Amino acid sequence: MTDDLLSHPPVHALLADGTTVCIRPAVPGDHDRLEGFYDRMSAENLRLRFFSISRRSGALAADRACAPARPGYLALVAQSPDGVIGVAEYDTGGDGRDTAEISIAVTDGMHHRGVGTLLVEHLVSAARTEGITGFTADALSENREVLRLFADLGLRMERRLEGPETRCVIRLAEDDAYLSAVESRGRAADVASLLPLLRPQVVAVVGAGRRPGSVGRAILHHLRSGGFTGRLFAVNPGASSLLGVPCHPSVGALPRTPDLAVLAVPAAAVADTAEECGKAGVRALLVVTSGLDADQARDLLSACRAHGMRLVGPNCLGVSNTEPELRLDATFAAGHPLPGSAGVAVQSGGIGIALLDGLSRLGIGVSSFASLGDKYDVSGNDMLQWWEGDGRTDLALLHLESFGNPRAFSRTARRVTRRMPLLTVDAGRTDAGRRAAASHSAAAATRTMTRQALFTQAGITATRSVGELLETAALLHSQPLPGGCRVAIVTNAGGAGVLAADACAEAGLALPAFTARTVDDLLAVLPGGAATGNPVDATAAVTEEQLGACVDRLMRCPGIDAVLVALVPTAVAEATGDDLVRALTRAPGPRPRPVAVVRLEQERPVELLPAEGGTIPSYAEPQAAARALAHAARRTAWLARPAGTVPELPDVDTHRARTIVEDHLRTSPDGGPLDPRTCADLLSCYGIPQLPWAWAETEDEAALAAGRLCGFDGRVVMKAHWPGLLHKTQQHAVHLDLRGDSQVRAAFRDLATRFEGLMTGVVLQPLAPRGTELFAGVAQDEVFGPLVLFGLGGTATEILADHAARLAPLTDLDVHDLITAPRCAPLLFGADGGAPVELEALEQLLLRLSRMAADLPQLAEADFNPVLAAPGQVTVLDARVRLLPRRPHDPYLRRLR
Repeated sequence: MTDDLLSHPPVHALLADGTTVCIRPAVPGDHDRLEGFYDRMSAENLRLRFFSISRRSGALAADRACAPARPGYLALVAQSPDGVIGVAEYDTGGDGRDTAEISIAVTDGMHHRGVGTLLVEHLVSAARTEGITGFTADALSENREVLRLFADLGLRMERRLEGPETRCVIRLAEDDAYLSAVESRGRAADVASLLPLLRPQVVAVVGAGRRPGSVGRAILHHLRSGGFTGRLFAVNPGASSLLGVPCHPSVGALPRTPDLAVLAVPAAAVADTAEECGKAGVRALLVVTSGLDADQARDLLSACRAHGMRLVGPNCLGVSNTEPELRLDATFAAGHPLPGSAGVAVQSGGIGIALLDGLSRLGIGVSSFASLGDKYDVSGNDMLQWWEGDGRTDLALLHLESFGNPRAFSRTARRVTRRMPLLTVDAGRTDAGRRAAASHSAAAATRTMTRQALFTQAGITATRSVGELLETAALLHSQPLPGGCRVAIVTNAGGAGVLAADACAEAGLALPAFTARTVDDLLAVLPGGAATGNPVDATAAVTEEQLGACVDRLMRCPGIDAVLVALVPTAVAEATGDDLVRALTRAPGPRPRPVAVVRLEQERPVELLPAEGGTIPSYAEPQAAARALAHAARRTAWLARPAGTVPELPDVDTHRARTIVEDHLRTSPDGGPLDPRTCADLLSCYGIPQLPWAWAETEDEAALAAGRLCGFDGRVVMKAHWPGLLHKTQQHAVHLDLRGDSQVRAAFRDLATRFEGLMTGVVLQPLAPRGTELFAGVAQDEVFGPLVLFGLGGTATEILADHAARLAPLTDLDVHDLITAPRCAPLLFGADGGAPVELEALEQLLLRLSRMAADLPQLAEADFNPVLAAPGQVTVLDARVRLLPRRPHDPYLRRLR
């Protein structure tokens, strides 16, 4: 394998029309393919590429691309099942320059399908990894296609006319404009690739059997009974028809090529059947079969990639699209989902059935549904992009047990959830099998904290159960968002009001006191004896008309964001014929604020009550209603926030930092902790403030260093060091408040004696001033990427566990949330009577730590503990960094998993 293949392994990605290509480095064995690629080019295409029509130019280009790997040069090819369809390359000239010349060629007949743009995106990602900051390109001024390609990349570009040519200079700095442009292209390609899966015109069920209990037969029955409007076939060599659907012996024998093939065959036959489908031209596979071993799984995915088929599953329940003109139900759920406006994607088939049933029962219904199963290909990210543009979905529900590309998912979710609520279940919160922590950061960075950081930053409404998900979906579907978290409670029974008040307080909602005017308005419509506090006790004597008038006045109250009505059935209402629920449902037109009902006698956890102009959610428990209102209030707050930006940081030397990391891993190929001097050098690359310090390996060096740091009578701290030392205080490896030469020497001798054979030296620092001890760190998650942690520091940081976390890179808003989230936050603002700490400096520290984590994928863990925060000063007193050999990974590069 060549060096280029090791650094840039082949990946598959989607073109603008949804077809799949392989992007990979050119290798010596490609020479004949590339020469043929250029030979097949039209004379005009050759002229635009080489500024001449000489066939010799193509041969020289093939020689260059297939030569042995050399620094500063990379050639990428785009390959389809028909062969090489595009080539792009960059070349710095091999002299260490940070700019490179690029060129692109796309075969005739493949223009305007995004081949060149996709290749350039991959070149950009590879060049950044090599420290290249800019591309230059010369093009004939009449070559409008390539000039438009450069202009539409989303990168900053300058043009300069030089005779008949245009010289383009492209800056490779990654910013939001470029990421948004890549996202837009990726979204269009992704949706196009999903059309055969979610809007197929021809479907074949492969493995539909005669036995009534078989999964394939159940899916065939569902497709037929659901009224699928396209052509439907079954593949079974032993039957001429099944359930009235024509049968054929093989996929290749079908009279029409299926857009979608449903595979319900034994695990051992899945890969071969997928290959047969690919050769027949099938564009999408739905594999419900479970139990594939590693080889079978690899062969299945290889067949899908080789033939450009999108894949749902294996081990899944199926997919459904309730569009009236399609009516696709390729599932084996018990019944057909009610058509509606909720998009649903799950990994667990059982959870999928529960959500389909719950949404249908509520009357919300489903726009499209995908059970992703083992999720080899199509993911929650794909489904979000489908719902974003399908014109039918206004509520998205996810139940994902894993995230293939969390940073890309986060960007997609942030965009989608500004248009519609996005709800999920925070599954697997206990993470009982987590490995033992290796540092403060690893101890704090639980998988739950990491997922919650993702959900919080992306604006996702995370619930704790499927029931809570449906309860919240009912409110978000039927009611306007509240303006805030202030709730008014109305009840016809004091005890029910108390329960509702407790539930609201526990959910983080506020119950404000009413103004005098509101109290007067309420007393004017309520029966005698009613209490007008919050909760409002309307008493058992309240009539239907009085309750309706009370709620209407609370809706107009300026200090209220939502109304919760808690009702119990009474003999009084039964005797008078009053229907208190009807008082809420008969109100004409939509209300300006959300209203929720609690009926303690209700059998189902949540229902949607028909009302004039819509529906009203009704809950059996006040806790459910309060949770739903709290989720809605948090969504309001998230939508009101600006998106946030990743600030530019001065005095950051990324190039030197990467050199430090590479040098360390060159001498320690397996990685490990940095020694104090290397650690300090790395932190200085990011302008992270550190208390002055000195390194000493002998008693004399320690005495001299203490004198230089603090003078003859200064107070110093001495810390032992050896590789792998984590908790210095617990090991009694620290001496505090040392004064004078004799104390410094005695402390060194003590450490050297007690840790003989371990200690490699000591770190000396001046005794730090008083302040708040904080903790800041990074834990690199294998799936989610770097997580920045912050909270209370010192020796009790793990015991108190007062930490918050956000995924890097941090925006200006993320870092504010990170500082204010821990319980210790009031101390930073002077709540203990002291002066507030230097908050701007603290924000800068966290932003620089985030930048370091985002720049260096080899950064496995970083611990800054303690970080001293005091008025006018934020300083790292002790730092530990551990590296691991990892290749850079661009989370935003367009590629299939």
